[in-house]
Amino acid sequence: MSITIDVICYTSKALKNNEYPLMLRLTKNRKRRYKSIGVSTKLENWDFKKNQPKPNTPNRDLILELSSNIIGEYRKLVLEFKAEGRDYTLSTLMDRINKPNNIPVGAYILKQIDYLKAKNRKSYAASILQTYNSLIKYNQHLDIYFSDIDVIWVEKYVKWLRDQGLKDNTIGIRLRNLRTAYNSAIHEGIAQSAHYPFNKFKVSQLTQETTKRSLTKSDIEKVIYYDTSKKDYYTKLAIDIFTYSYLMGGINFIDIAYLQWNNVDGKQLVYIRKKTKKQIKLPIHNIAQKLHEKYGGGEYIFPILTTFHKTHQQQSNRIHKVITKVNRSLKRIGVELELPLTLTTYVARHSFATVLKRSGVPTSIISESLGHSSERVTQIYLNSFENSQIVKAMQNLLGAAT
Repeated sequence: MSITIDVICYTSKALKNNEYPLMLRLTKNRKRRYKSIGVSTKLENWDFKKNQPKPNTPNRDLILELSSNIIGEYRKLVLEFKAEGRDYTLSTLMDRINKPNNIPVGAYILKQIDYLKAKNRKSYAASILQTYNSLIKYNQHLDIYFSDIDVIWVEKYVKWLRDQGLKDNTIGIRLRNLRTAYNSAIHEGIAQSAHYPFNKFKVSQLTQETTKRSLTKSDIEKVIYYDTSKKDYYTKLAIDIFTYSYLMGGINFIDIAYLQWNNVDGKQLVYIRKKTKKQIKLPIHNIAQKLHEKYGGGEYIFPILTTFHKTHQQQSNRIHKVITKVNRSLKRIGVELELPLTLTTYVARHSFATVLKRSGVPTSIISESLGHSSERVTQIYLNSFENSQIVKAMQNLLGAAT
């Protein structure tokens, strides 16, 4: 639909000098936006049929020139959008004129990705890149501005994502990443809070109940005591990594990969979580101690990283390669043992919390929701309680003392 751009005498509001402001009026799709051009006039000096100042109006030439320049500026921008095949809203036009240095959404998100990579937050950068690619696929381009992303736009995007077969949790990640970018743009003055769609569209509605990821103690023991004597290297490593994660506070694969001997302090494991930068202190389970002895010798406790992997990219590539093989082996083991879920390293992390909870360990020591919103709370509790309390709690992990 075409757009109408003109300057009018705005009669709904009289100024203190008894004159009325001249306003730029944009009309498109039955919607209107107004913006003062900084000039006012008396009602008797305005020709409402011709929509211009009467011949005897003071400063008539100035008003006509100013109006012509402002209208021309907006019409030029409209022609640019049409030439590039880009849609636009009234807010887009006004934001672009008012803030000529405004950054399109696509360029802003790419800027965020570069920043995250520079901070070595590669996993988060990869998640943002997935969202960027999804937005590009949906909208065909991201040469739009944050003011274009309103509630209707977001709702249509969500519908499109569902049509692609994505589940609500994945859609929620896409929307949270977009929301974060929008909030950041507002903070930097690139976007305006008046256009913010997430006050009305609640991303929380896209949260599904988490799929079951934990095993019972008896199923865990089937995995830990799985016979690997005639199995290949990665099957043996997979069982050892799973066992270590389960017995050592649900430590995740990335943190296991970076463990070095200086993380062993007597009978304690002390390390800084890569994700949250929190220090974790845990008593070393005697089975975990045997795994230390089994793999001891290199700079790293487990044979995932070596001194060859010097750069962050080399380390990231190596970790991805090994965890893929480990999880592939665990999946085969889970099928063989007829476990009720797909076996992965993350199952060990969830099971650690769930088994302790089912054993009556207070939630103040270990949270059932390890790895989600309460993960930081869990880590704080693990650090704040006496080591003897944690030792006692961890005795519940297996059926008998080992």
